[in-house]
Amino acid sequence: MSIKKIKTIMPPHPFEAYTHVISPLSSEEGGGFFIYFPDLPGCMSDGETIEEAIHNGRDAFLAWISAQADMGREIPRPSYRVPENEPSMSGKFVQRVPKSLHAKLSAIARREGVSLNTLVLTLIAEGVGMREEKLHAQ
Repeated sequence: MSIKKIKTIMPPHPFEAYTHVISPLSSEEGGGFFIYFPDLPGCMSDGETIEEAIHNGRDAFLAWISAQADMGREIPRPSYRVPENEPSMSGKFVQRVPKSLHAKLSAIARREGVSLNTLVLTLIAEGVGMREEKLHAQ
């Protein structure tokens, strides 16, 4: 049996341009976190922590893009694009929350061993992913 070496290519769109959904895995599934890319069928990974799932997701993303290119297949564009007449997004915004919510989020982040920013990003991504799935199911 031979293994084909696939050359890693520079993706036409960056990792950050693609929606990626991160969700916790149950203990029956081995625990940790699962990451997948709705725009890239079959592109997925996991990790013990959210950070590790994102890191492994970057590897899966590059491998998936490179394999598509190697097979001569089209690489899908990210489904979400900022309209041309809107300014580009920096990826940063500030949101004030009640102190009680901040305390709860901080406690969850500590318990899961992740930063508050990573936890909030994951919760937002999960919520957006569930909303999009609900809209597509209608």
